[in-house]
Amino acid sequence: MINSLKFTFLGMALCAFALPAGAQTVTRLASPNPNSVIASAVAVPAGYTTYYISGIPGGPKDPSAPEGSPARWGDTAQQTDDVLNKLEAVLTKLGLNFGDVVKGTVFLVGDPAKGGNIDFAAMNSEWGKRFGSATQPHKPARSTVQIGLATPGALVEIELVAAKK
Repeated sequence: MINSLKFTFLGMALCAFALPAGAQTVTRLASPNPNSVIASAVAVPAGYTTYYISGIPGGPKDPSAPEGSPARWGDTAQQTDDVLNKLEAVLTKLGLNFGDVVKGTVFLVGDPAKGGNIDFAAMNSEWGKRFGSATQPHKPARSTVQIGLATPGALVEIELVAAKK
């Protein structure tokens, strides 16, 4: 009986150490909505380096246009595209790409052209071109919040967390 217990505990201990070795990839829990461009959750296993990328706002679309004007900054879609292009450049400098992103936080300002409402659909459309697409199928977890940014006319800021072995 004691020998039987020893072998049982030995087997359990071996399984405990063997399981983590086999599970060394990032796990992404799909959203219940199959059309979603985000994951419900992402788990990063031990041994990965985590990169925290500061929030980046969009830059002026037309610097010659009046400060704070929609012509200067562009709409939510244009600003989201600009921000994601800037973030891609940062990721590239770190040896990463959008497939390594595990979490994003999107800060949106209410658009005066939309009655002060955020243009979630426009942001999400641009996001979906980089995440969950045919060319880059990985989807990060993401939060989106409405805020006020310090720069008049700026509608979008995004920060990312990436992980790579």
